[in-house]
Amino acid sequence: MSTLLDIRQLSIAAGDKTLLEQVSFTVGRGEIVALVGESGSGKSVTSLAIMRLLPQALSVTGGDVLLEEKSLFVLPEMQMRHIRGRRIAMIFQEPMSALNPVMTVGEQVAEAVRLHFTLSASEVKARVIALFKEVAIPDPVIRYNWYPHQLSGGQKQRVMIAMALACEPDLLIADEPTTALDVTVQAQVLSLLKQIRDRRGLSILFITHDLAVVSQMADTIVVMKDGKIVEKADANTLFASPSHPYTRQLLENAVVKEVSKGEEGAKEIVLRVEDLKVHFPVKRGVFGQVRQVVKAVDGVSLTIERGSTLALVGESGSGKTTLGEAILSLVPVSGGSIWFEANEITALPKKMRHTYRKKIQVIFQDPFAALDPRMNIGEII
Repeated sequence: MSTLLDIRQLSIAAGDKTLLEQVSFTVGRGEIVALVGESGSGKSVTSLAIMRLLPQALSVTGGDVLLEEKSLFVLPEMQMRHIRGRRIAMIFQEPMSALNPVMTVGEQVAEAVRLHFTLSASEVKARVIALFKEVAIPDPVIRYNWYPHQLSGGQKQRVMIAMALACEPDLLIADEPTTALDVTVQAQVLSLLKQIRDRRGLSILFITHDLAVVSQMADTIVVMKDGKIVEKADANTLFASPSHPYTRQLLENAVVKEVSKGEEGAKEIVLRVEDLKVHFPVKRGVFGQVRQVVKAVDGVSLTIERGSTLALVGESGSGKTTLGEAILSLVPVSGGSIWFEANEITALPKKMRHTYRKKIQVIFQDPFAALDPRMNIGEII
């Protein structure tokens, strides 16, 4: 296997503080390399250094990054811009933060295509729709004209993958691409990335804090801690006999431990959903009549007892998030009813529903999109 990317003795500092210390590893052609470590270990800094996108406060104090034996650090910025996207592409951790909320997802991917290729408008659109099909976005022609907020978390991440693939790169850097996704969607995205590698023959540098995530897809695993590489081995060897204590700790954290059933709680029902429907119009006639709808939630019923936990599991776009938004009265309900503590929320005027939002709280999927960047965290709380 020939080497595509070669990171040699890379060191990075923020003032007097060392963030990376002599980091070295390679990514071969068609290889999936997982860069694993806890938050703050230097994984994302490494990926930004490869793309030459480090913040001004950080500086490279030693080492080099080579693409096909040519240093990226000595290239003029104009040449580096050509490499970004065309040779090396990146999938970011938070798709909602990376996508423009006022542009359709189709136009955003089309923009990436137009940046690197000279094609007609119809050719660009056809290329984007083909990419949407490749990453398994349902109804790609319809989704082309949707905005990011209209897509599920998994679908938004698929759009980001399509955008990264738009210019047919040799190397794909995936920076925690499944962190904000539920377990079901996470598995689908990982499977998709592996299929894309097999189909296109590209290389992938997969950055994650979770060894379990890459157990079925990585060829080589590089473990980082405190800005240093503590272990590097092929996946089978590392999982069978890890040599460093930190790697063994990560493996222990990845093992699912048996959970006790606990004591049976009270049977009082705190939330009841009956035959709930949430339908969104996607096509209207000349006179405004609805011609086509998306049935995001269609006839769902469930109950939650006080003190109990109910897990709602389903693939991306199955309606999980929409159901939660309906319970919070954040989207209009098309049919059915929602009861909280024996009171029907759906029958209340809008102003009175605000009272129940104090009692029903939500932790959103994407903290970057949910937190106001203009306020510090103390003020938000």
